[in-house]
Amino acid sequence: MTVVAVVPARAGSKGIVDKNLRTVAGRSLIARSVVVLQSCPSIERIYVSTDGPEIAAEAERHGASVIMRPEDLASDTASSEGALIHALETIGHLSASDQVVFAQCTSPFVDPETVERAISRVRSGEYASVFSAVPFHGFVWRTDGGAEGVNHEAATRLRRQDRPAEWLETGAFYVMDVAGFLERRHRFFGRVGVEPVDSRHAIEIDEPDDLRRAQAMAADVDPLGPAALDGRQIRALVMDFDGVHTDDRAALTSSGEESAVVSRSDGMGIALAKRAGLALLIISKERVPIVERRADKLGIECISGCDNKLRALRHWADEREVSCDHIAYVGNDVNDVACLRWVAWPIVVADAHPSLLLEFACVTRRRGGTGAVREIIDAIIASTNDQIEKEL
Repeated sequence: MTVVAVVPARAGSKGIVDKNLRTVAGRSLIARSVVVLQSCPSIERIYVSTDGPEIAAEAERHGASVIMRPEDLASDTASSEGALIHALETIGHLSASDQVVFAQCTSPFVDPETVERAISRVRSGEYASVFSAVPFHGFVWRTDGGAEGVNHEAATRLRRQDRPAEWLETGAFYVMDVAGFLERRHRFFGRVGVEPVDSRHAIEIDEPDDLRRAQAMAADVDPLGPAALDGRQIRALVMDFDGVHTDDRAALTSSGEESAVVSRSDGMGIALAKRAGLALLIISKERVPIVERRADKLGIECISGCDNKLRALRHWADEREVSCDHIAYVGNDVNDVACLRWVAWPIVVADAHPSLLLEFACVTRRRGGTGAVREIIDAIIASTNDQIEKEL
């Protein structure tokens, strides 16, 4: 019996531009889905169905296979079932006894254990189709000239414990018998079961407020936790200057010259990073001598007076043939967001702007200018050594 997963990820989005590439706790929504499904032992292969090249690249970067869907299945009116049918027909080698997990990346907090339980319930023959849901106890009304109770008698207000159990579909995942789905052409068929999920994980991202809420919740409810630094994968460390190498303050003389306090510990960290073979770059919007002088003293490359950090970073990476998969970027403010979203290893310092602390999960313990750079470099080197020891 084979179990495959299909994740639909259309490029067009009306509520949030590039929604499936937006990040929660340092991972894009499409990456989060792939990571969750990779954590399920029963799933043998993960496919992402998309019409977007950037989504395809992000999916492949995290180990998923990509199925490019035709234009007629990528419109606002195209159905999810249509995309799933196309994906299964493209895969082509599945038998009548196989199963498919249909996972929506707009649900960022999926616990792999709940997906695995749902798979086992379909595999055992208990159900032909299982979907994620949370218990629901609300009183639903419809209005058509006047309010009318839908799931209750308005004249009889039962206590919560006296009402029959109801379930609210979360949209996070569906597990189905492949043959049954292809025959019926919809996701609910045969004996349908419910897989209960934690209500804190039930958020679905459709509007900007949903994304902000998910980013704010991540530190407390994220089943995946922050992505750990992997020194064997990181080949380059790119750093903002003000607020990362400094505490974001500058002293100004009467002649207009700036000075700032930097950390000697960070300097030692840079020396260790160079010895470890990391490519190093400081990139700063400020065009002041102190940035270049600090880079010269450290013996690393510097791009200053940069109005478009992402464009400069991409050019630098292309010249050195380093892909974004192998770059860690350290930032502290909103002009770092584009670079942080582009690289595989986004890191923010402890005193970064609050919006960055909400969006990116990898946060240093130290504040900018007080050893944050050294902390990151120590973590990268330590993770490399740990992996080497495990292999020995």
